[in-house]
Amino acid sequence: MSILEVDAVQKIYTTRFGGNQVQALSHVSFQVEEGEYVAIMGESGSGKTTLLNILAALDKPTSGSVRLDGMDLSKIKESAIAAFRRDHLGFVFQDFNLLDTFSLEDNIYLPLVLSGKKPNEMKQRLMPIAEQLGIVKLLKKYPYEVSGGQKQRAAVARALITNPRLILADEPTGALDSKSTDELLRLFGEINRSGQTILMVTHSVKAASHASRVLFIKDGEVYHQIYRGGSTENELYQKISDTLTMLTTGGEHK
Repeated sequence: MSILEVDAVQKIYTTRFGGNQVQALSHVSFQVEEGEYVAIMGESGSGKTTLLNILAALDKPTSGSVRLDGMDLSKIKESAIAAFRRDHLGFVFQDFNLLDTFSLEDNIYLPLVLSGKKPNEMKQRLMPIAEQLGIVKLLKKYPYEVSGGQKQRAAVARALITNPRLILADEPTGALDSKSTDELLRLFGEINRSGQTILMVTHSVKAASHASRVLFIKDGEVYHQIYRGGSTENELYQKISDTLTMLTTGGEHK
């Protein structure tokens, strides 16, 4: 069953002083099935960030549609869009987006506080997630007291605690060292195997090789996609590397 349907999405920006138009996305169409783990790759300027902003309901397409569970995101009223994002989407960012004046626990609770959940329910939701992510002993610490990898695990916990339909991850390993990257990708795999749908934008071939499908964006269009199938991570890594080489050299995919 498709949880996310992107249909013929275009995004055209008009420059401030009038005239020039920049086409960031051109007829982008794809679907994400429930429980899938999809990576989106492409060079800088290919339209990845624009696409992610539209999927996150932070921006609207010029034409085309994005549906989450059949709901057209562009039809949601402005007054309801923040609550929609909070209730249906989980976000993991490259720079963690944690508040330094809040403990990790309070950072994780924040979306539940904003949606009016009671303290008992918040604690019941947090503990299984904190145990899975290995951060139970860190919950009372502040972001400046923990490592980058630990911050990102807290950010993942914050994304999971609302039971989102879809997790959107924007370069989640971009600010992490190699060991923390490996740990985060292992956790993403666990989370996905438990049934969570994940869509990740990344420059990292290593990160993308953990996904079940990789979409490549070039010049605002879907250029190619690779399904994991029976491939190992090493085999998928090589296929991704070969495709990125074609993207950068202008070769045509066979």
